[in-house]
Amino acid sequence: MNESVQESRSIDHFFSAPSGRTDLWRDLHAAARSWASGTKNRRAVEAALTELGVSEEFHAFPGADLLAALRGLLQNDDANGFLSLAKRISIAIITGNYKHDAKEWQAADLSLAEPVDIVPASAADGVSRPYFEMLTVTPAPLGRWPHIAAEFRRLRRSEDAFVYEAVLVGSLEDAICAAVVNPDIAAVAIYEGFTLRSRHDAPVLRSVLAAQQPLLDQVDEADLALRLAAGLKAIRPELDIYLLSDRRVEKLAGDPRAAMVRRVMYQIEEPLELHLSVLEGIQARFETPFFDNLKRYAQRPIATFHALPIARGKSVFRSPWIRDMGQFYGINLFLAESSATTGGLDSLLEPTGNIKRAQEMAARAFGADHVFFVTNGTSTSNKMVLQALIAPGDIVILDRNCHKSHHYGLVLSGAQPFYVEAFPMVEFSMYGAVPLRTIKKALLDLKAEGRLDRVKMVDLTNCTFDGHIYNTRRVMEECLAIKPDLIFLWDEAWFGFARWSPFLRPRTGMGAAADIEAWAKTPEALAQHERQVAELGASPSLEKLLDTRLVPDPRAIRLRVYQTNSTHKSMSAIRQGSMVLVRDVEFHRVEAQFHEAVFTHASTSPNQQLIASLDVARRQMELEGYGLVMNAIEVALDIRREVNSHPVIAKYFSIVGADGMVPSEYRRSGFVDFLAPGTRWDDQLRSMREDEFCLDPTRMTLVCGTAGFDGTSFKGLLASQYNIQVNKTSRNSVLLQSNINNTRSDVALLISVLLKISESIETRLKQGGDSERKAFNAKVQSLMKDVPDLPNFSHFHETFRQDAGDTTPEGDIRSAFFGAYNEEQCEYVPIDSAECDRRLKDGPDMVSANFVIPYPPGFPIMVPGQVVTHETITFMRKLDVKEIHGYEKARGLKLLKVDRVGGKKSGGQETARKKTRAT
Repeated sequence: MNESVQESRSIDHFFSAPSGRTDLWRDLHAAARSWASGTKNRRAVEAALTELGVSEEFHAFPGADLLAALRGLLQNDDANGFLSLAKRISIAIITGNYKHDAKEWQAADLSLAEPVDIVPASAADGVSRPYFEMLTVTPAPLGRWPHIAAEFRRLRRSEDAFVYEAVLVGSLEDAICAAVVNPDIAAVAIYEGFTLRSRHDAPVLRSVLAAQQPLLDQVDEADLALRLAAGLKAIRPELDIYLLSDRRVEKLAGDPRAAMVRRVMYQIEEPLELHLSVLEGIQARFETPFFDNLKRYAQRPIATFHALPIARGKSVFRSPWIRDMGQFYGINLFLAESSATTGGLDSLLEPTGNIKRAQEMAARAFGADHVFFVTNGTSTSNKMVLQALIAPGDIVILDRNCHKSHHYGLVLSGAQPFYVEAFPMVEFSMYGAVPLRTIKKALLDLKAEGRLDRVKMVDLTNCTFDGHIYNTRRVMEECLAIKPDLIFLWDEAWFGFARWSPFLRPRTGMGAAADIEAWAKTPEALAQHERQVAELGASPSLEKLLDTRLVPDPRAIRLRVYQTNSTHKSMSAIRQGSMVLVRDVEFHRVEAQFHEAVFTHASTSPNQQLIASLDVARRQMELEGYGLVMNAIEVALDIRREVNSHPVIAKYFSIVGADGMVPSEYRRSGFVDFLAPGTRWDDQLRSMREDEFCLDPTRMTLVCGTAGFDGTSFKGLLASQYNIQVNKTSRNSVLLQSNINNTRSDVALLISVLLKISESIETRLKQGGDSERKAFNAKVQSLMKDVPDLPNFSHFHETFRQDAGDTTPEGDIRSAFFGAYNEEQCEYVPIDSAECDRRLKDGPDMVSANFVIPYPPGFPIMVPGQVVTHETITFMRKLDVKEIHGYEKARGLKLLKVDRVGGKKSGGQETARKKTRAT
């Protein structure tokens, strides 16, 4: 492939290295077929084989022997033989057959020096053992590598639960590349004595290594092994690393930097010890404590005398009326049901056994100190965190457009929301994310009011429904520079998968917290802070503080980070499976409160299958999450490319680029879009590192208004006529999401459906003449141009601000919410009435009695206690959606008669300020 083509494909090839590899093998197979049929000469085959390049050395299959066999057939001009072998290798890679069929490793005319025992089927159960690959970094000469790989094969035993092949490299650069491009690598054995630089200088290698330049710049030749281990952990923290040395391993094992290494071993000792250690490490991730116990429980003969008739399935399978439910779901669902928490099971509310162990393993996997399983969805997870950490009278800086669970959590806790606004995207009737400057100003305004001590939390959504990702580290660092003990709640309901991407991980709450912890321990951290203190002077102005990237005092910060994940939204968990991730240095002080919050919100009858699916989802992501997320990104990039470049589809549909979703002032790197001409993947990486907001590549805003469809009707069309389901819509768009479940066949279906719809529009416009064209253009104009302005939060009525600051906008949402429970204190005003217009103009103020949430866009345009403004009413009048939660069209807006509410403070507000609390 020429350099220009390689440049244009670099971003998708990098983010989708596994599928990019299969494409190259398909290309080789196609070229071989053309050569064998006589339509092309062997030059095309040579070029395709060359294109596979050095990256094939980073995979165990097909390996050096099969590649040598291919090259031999090429040199001998054996077109048919080359086609046969290339086809078999290509199919084996695409299907993964080589992982369980030893014949795939053999060439017809090749006798391997060593037998290859790849995943033999067990005679007992007929199930193949899971396969993985072990990266082996060795100083041994190239000629010995086949013997080293064969030695590892000879160590295999029938008792082994897993089977692996070794991938050998001889340098730090090659090791980094292998870990990036090969998702099958699950363990790494590092033998000291390897070199720094690769023996290759291929463009693909240099492209991958460009992202790791900071790592390469810091390498000390005498300390290569530990630096490599640290680099690999930074890219893929799930990998087990084994360090083998011929030095004093006792001293090496005691080095604090070796903490990331699973085991340090003496290099010349029996290799069986390494083999067993590697398998033990995989088993430690493969284990699913609760799921394993649930399977054993389901196989036991148990008589149940508790209140769960469905347990064991007798009431189902013995019934002539509901037996079909049992046939549909299968017997194991019922055998695995119980309301007991003994006999091998455990209690989700007070876990002491396998659920506790499963949560500890999830904490390790997700980079948290603690993890709590939640079976009521992330709505409940958010309310748990808010109840545990926030008390009446506390102030929470909250994105006004966040999920309703946060608003309701503040209602329940009695805290005061300080609403901050996200940047608007009026064209699509949606909001983005909250600029850091806005958050900092809120904190500094509260500080000026003397109320900073009341601020307990910053609560933000990351990433947003539409894919906006915060620079989480920068947000937390700058906020901690203003108030060192702030708590952060990152609602990452849609972003749990990001842990398994080295590009997205730093932008997660847990990933950023780890980076801040590491930074705070360095001498440079204090030096940076002290330099900034000197530069700012004693009394910096508000504008100066807002314009400066603030550096916190590493001695003062108390890092308290909570992250909620809807595991079911991006991983293989059953619906409503969620997790709360905790990285809080003060957790020991609030642990009792947290458990009380769990008792308050969690069901006392949690679903066993939900808990088991959370356990299994963690296992899958630890063992194959890296590759699955790479595939999800690849699917998204395929969709973006095909929709935006198709000659017919692109006339009516488009997927909005990063430049359309993130204003330029928040993209200082200059990044435009993933597949914009001239864009390289390292441009995206720089954007991820530097920009205030980035776009999650797996979330795609598909504009349908240019095809004459509003989001709701287009969503319905896709579901009813084409069996394609989407979730979120806006006035003129639908949101497409790729995840670990999607395949390229899904992409093909979507593109074919969009083409059919586009062609039907073309036909209708052609046959309908000018009148049809005018009607179509008018519809597009209405959807794309005549869009209503988005209303910001106005303000709380003074009745609910008696405990608020003079210039800051927080308010008592709890009193307003419960004031609406008394119908005598409420009234209704239709939004299209003359009364509504009169009240807007002459008063008295109209004060919302509840949350009003139109779908789409799905955010609350009114909250209890908020004064209704002309902008809000205008927006509602222009909405053409059928679903508006909190609004009864027949009666109108539900309003509070504030003169009758009395402005009561929420319970405990006065004592909250005087009360010494752990939070």
